[in-house]
Amino acid sequence: MNEMKKTAIILNVNRETYDLVSYPNRTLLEVLRDDLRLTGAKEGCGEGVCGACTVLIDGTPVRSCLTLAVAVQGKEITTIEGLSLGEKLHPVQEAFVNHHAIQCGFCSPGMILTSYALLEENPNPTEKEIRRALSGNVCRCTGYAKIVEAVKSLAEEGK
Repeated sequence: MNEMKKTAIILNVNRETYDLVSYPNRTLLEVLRDDLRLTGAKEGCGEGVCGACTVLIDGTPVRSCLTLAVAVQGKEITTIEGLSLGEKLHPVQEAFVNHHAIQCGFCSPGMILTSYALLEENPNPTEKEIRRALSGNVCRCTGYAKIVEAVKSLAEEGK
């Protein structure tokens, strides 16, 4: 029997460095949730389709359920927990709250991180660009209108 051995990995998550020992076939989602207890990213489909597990890797939205933890060593990983600064919500998080763009909250971390990345790349996106950016994130509660409104409010305000 060929047994897989654990390996040492170093992850940079939310501006902190973590030295871990893990199996090389574990996903980033598993390591974030089970080892680091960062539970904002959720496992929805486990196939990279729903976006519930979205995190930022070097500022780009990535499906953590499809990404091996060992593959992102040396990269900056940002989860929803790392977007806020202490107790103060990030403006994107505030916009989602203020525009009632959160219902059950399952998709919200992925939606918020994807919106953040869009606004970093394009501070004044059109509604079409917002919808395109969010098209990989599935929401079963809100119908997307409030989510788009939240992102549009940030674009209009120049945040």
